[in-house]
Amino acid sequence: MSKQVIIIGGGIIGLTTACYCLRAGHQVTLVERGSPDHDCCARGNAGMIVPSHFVPLAAPGMVAYGLRMMANPRSPFHIKPRLDWRLADWGMNFVRAATAGHVEAAGPLMRDLSLASRALLIDLNREKGFSFGLRQNGLLMLCRTESALLEESETAERANALGIPAEALSIDETAALDPAVNMDIAGSVYFPQDCHLDPARLLAAMTDFIREHGGNFLWNRDVTAWRLRNGRINGAVSKAGEIEGDEYILAGGAYSPQLATQLDLHLPMQAGKGYSLTLPKPPQLPKICSILTEARVAVTPIGKDLRFGGTMEIAGLDKAVNPARVDGIIDSARRYFPAFQDTDFSGLKTWSGLRPCSPDGLPYIGRTHQAKNLIIATGHAMLGLSLAPITGKIVSDLVENKEHRFPSPLLSPDRYQGF
Repeated sequence: MSKQVIIIGGGIIGLTTACYCLRAGHQVTLVERGSPDHDCCARGNAGMIVPSHFVPLAAPGMVAYGLRMMANPRSPFHIKPRLDWRLADWGMNFVRAATAGHVEAAGPLMRDLSLASRALLIDLNREKGFSFGLRQNGLLMLCRTESALLEESETAERANALGIPAEALSIDETAALDPAVNMDIAGSVYFPQDCHLDPARLLAAMTDFIREHGGNFLWNRDVTAWRLRNGRINGAVSKAGEIEGDEYILAGGAYSPQLATQLDLHLPMQAGKGYSLTLPKPPQLPKICSILTEARVAVTPIGKDLRFGGTMEIAGLDKAVNPARVDGIIDSARRYFPAFQDTDFSGLKTWSGLRPCSPDGLPYIGRTHQAKNLIIATGHAMLGLSLAPITGKIVSDLVENKEHRFPSPLLSPDRYQGF
């Protein structure tokens, strides 16, 4: 039976969910707080599809790493100290989750989600109207130090044990795999199943699909509250009026907790600000996307351009650019790729976006007990693009009251109720 589906949030998760709900025969209205040209979190990101990222952000050593980075203004990770109970709550839950047991439990789930999402994306790329520059060239974890290479090699062993192919490479083997760029490294780890694409083209293709298949967009609509009756949502409230439907999807990214709170849903989340710089005429253009391991900078060829992205800055809902962290990205690019100079980055506009980060590093996907007809789809952190297709498919199945393939309590939006 066709339903009227109301999706709150026009980022990559909201758009993908809309596409799959339309395919299932539902009527879809997508409500976005920004304008039609809004700059969502995915637009300027690294464009990577990464089954290699099966270790959640909350992992052993991350707390100590974060504390070490606090004093470095150019570090890739920073938490802005502030009096905010939401930040304190998030931090305590992060500490609880950063254990070996959590990583072991999350690994198979993240593998399965990522590989299923990758398969959906490859199928999508074959469809007419969905050309978005998908390149199945793998990913290189580039390491400048032997200690980093040893650590990444251990991760590769764990990946192989999970069925995710990975291979440690020497300097010469890395150079032979991608000879188009000079690298100052000690070696690398290669993940052949990883991919990259042009996120702006993907967003445009999904927007076009939604319009062509009868989906409705409500732009500049900031939903501020719910109208709730008998445990069901009867309307999403905005200044322009109420939006009524049968099913509601909360896919508002870093802004989702504000609406969750209205339902007494405890959805711990912090906005993880990231930056990117896109070089239109790079001195060298690799064919394989990479991560500069020690610097935690992502590097992606997008057509003839080259994008450098990085930082995880927990500073609230603030997209302001910190020049020192941008300088850190540029310094890292020059260290790993000696053919690049500061002048290559002169005059470039820095893009910034807010990633929705849960404290345990796993997304919130599923129905909540707080409202019978509400589905949550947010908290994907740096994996929004990677996991968007499978998230959209899961939500579409839930709208139809079907069982989906990943009914894990690790994804439950209610997992922090009572904390």
